[in-house]
Amino acid sequence: MADHSRVILFVVNAPEFFLSHRLPIAVAAQAAGYEVHVASAPGDSVETIRAKGFTHHLIGFARSGQNPWVELRTLVSLVRLFQRVRPDLVHLITIKPVLYGGIAARLVSVPGVVSAVSGLGTVFLAQSTVAKLRRWFIAKLYTAAFKQRRLAVIFQNPDDRDTLILLGALQVGGTRMIRGSGVSLDDYPCVPEPEADKPMVVMAARLLRDKGVFEFIEAARLLRDRGVKAQMRLIGSADPGNLTSVTEAELDQWRKEGVVELMGFRSDIAEQYAAANIVCLPSYREGLPKSLVEAAVCGRAVVTTDVPGCRDAITSGETGLLIPVKDSVALADAIQKLIEDSCLRRRMGEAGRDLAEEAFSIEKIVAQHLKIYDEVSVNG
Repeated sequence: MADHSRVILFVVNAPEFFLSHRLPIAVAAQAAGYEVHVASAPGDSVETIRAKGFTHHLIGFARSGQNPWVELRTLVSLVRLFQRVRPDLVHLITIKPVLYGGIAARLVSVPGVVSAVSGLGTVFLAQSTVAKLRRWFIAKLYTAAFKQRRLAVIFQNPDDRDTLILLGALQVGGTRMIRGSGVSLDDYPCVPEPEADKPMVVMAARLLRDKGVFEFIEAARLLRDRGVKAQMRLIGSADPGNLTSVTEAELDQWRKEGVVELMGFRSDIAEQYAAANIVCLPSYREGLPKSLVEAAVCGRAVVTTDVPGCRDAITSGETGLLIPVKDSVALADAIQKLIEDSCLRRRMGEAGRDLAEEAFSIEKIVAQHLKIYDEVSVNG
């Protein structure tokens, strides 16, 4: 148990992400006796964080990261914040907080550092010369950020861990594996899938090229052309700040075409999955996608890509089907297979719920984090 004087500081890009992915961990840390601080960019959710009894600090994380002076200012802000708060432990979440927060923690000599690498980002996907140079530079930043006296780096899949170890950024002994951010099983009731003439296939993601949105649209066209009865539903909104975002013109074209039902952003994912028969995520790379964890909890069969993160969120052949990345024909084939075999679909959904109870429950994820905090803390 932590004593009441210990301070933990969570550093995260967006306040919304903290609430959706780390709130139960922070609540548990507070209950264990930590004084909880949260640093993030501004946003509508900041007041919600303060209402939970946490101290909030604003840090100007820029979305694009193209201006080196802005990035340097962010690093300096973190150094000053760490000097002011004097945390016993910092929990750094997502790429920029991990990199800049890690370097700031070294400069200020923060006693314990927990870094959560929930994905390596698009720079580790691209193959251009510029991307390779950026990858080399970012590897150097990771190496600098991971030179700590007491460190635990949490990965959500083994590929991301092995990539950074091969780059020489950290040692095996400093790594931990936790499968995702966890979900409350009570919030996602496992109800029988609906009986429908046209089974519903749902994809829920930010509308980015890297999420496989274009493959999903093309698979919907293929299924329509084959005469396969399916209702294809796409949940999520465009992200204009992201270079790979779907454009409004593309969305307008898809609306006119009518091959996929565009739902926009939705917060009622449990209800959306309850109304679905199949959940799909043809992403190019992930940390460990929450949408597939939620699908498992809801007892829905999954079609996803055989890439880091996605393959780690399912048991291939048991809770879902894996397909090659960027392959809309294979995606259509897998969806068609599950549409035409309702027994297989239901069996996979039931196995998914079993997997969720065993690996993804929020209670287990929280317990793993508190154990790591104790290991990394000076008094732990």
